[in-house]
Amino acid sequence: MKELGLDQKDLAAAAEVTESYISQLLTRKKAPPAPGRTDIYEKIGKVLKLPQGELSNLADLQRKEELRKKSAEPPRPLFKECRALILGKCHSARRKEVRRIFEKEPFGELERLVTQKLLDVAQGVAKEELQNEAWLRRMAQLSGRTYEEMRVVILEFLDTDVFNISVDNCTSFLDPMIDAWDIDLVTFGMEVVLNRQLAACGRKRFEFAEQAPPQPVTIEPGLQQFLRDASLSGDATEEEIAFLKALKLRGKRPSPIYYYRELQNLRDPLHFPSAAQPGESD
Repeated sequence: MKELGLDQKDLAAAAEVTESYISQLLTRKKAPPAPGRTDIYEKIGKVLKLPQGELSNLADLQRKEELRKKSAEPPRPLFKECRALILGKCHSARRKEVRRIFEKEPFGELERLVTQKLLDVAQGVAKEELQNEAWLRRMAQLSGRTYEEMRVVILEFLDTDVFNISVDNCTSFLDPMIDAWDIDLVTFGMEVVLNRQLAACGRKRFEFAEQAPPQPVTIEPGLQQFLRDASLSGDATEEEIAFLKALKLRGKRPSPIYYYRELQNLRDPLHFPSAAQPGESD
């Protein structure tokens, strides 16, 4: 900045944020936002005539150092205002039970799960609209901020996580963006209803279902030999090979010729007569 004769105002104008935000970044009163969640590094880097990506790399190093210092700290519970807002948007039929679970263990597993999903949804919308000036101005109007102030707030919101969500994050984004949410306390499937004036997609659904691990596919030695012999399998299609792989013969080990004959049977139209047309005799 000194070499180029620039000051904080120049960086703020380039990044379309407030001068105070730039000041807090420069004095390390605020952590630099994650490079993947912001557009300021490219904008500022051009003004500072830095190589592409250098500023975001430096910010990433600073973030890793600060994360290392914080890693030993236990997670803090949500602010009462945040919890109240999240519970207030819960489906009325589920709210009492969810409240009981939330209050049983401060910032327990269910509260973290719900908060994280609501945060993911709101951040997804905000990231999609980050370059949409009309959307940003609408959000600024709703919260009584200037366009530049809204840019700062949204960049900070995109950089927050479930352990550091603030009251301002909730009132500025979760409250206006999310109309309601519900959760199945057996399967933990969640549905989030969004404000259609602020989000193109009106609903988001999340399913948490147990999945069995895929079973390993074993190929019979005879089939392996069949596939290696181009004179037998050279013209076999992927669909035909998949059919042959699915054949299961317990206690038997078919030869390559068996698979060749199965392939011919599969192709023989006599084995698959067409369905009789209406009015035709058998």
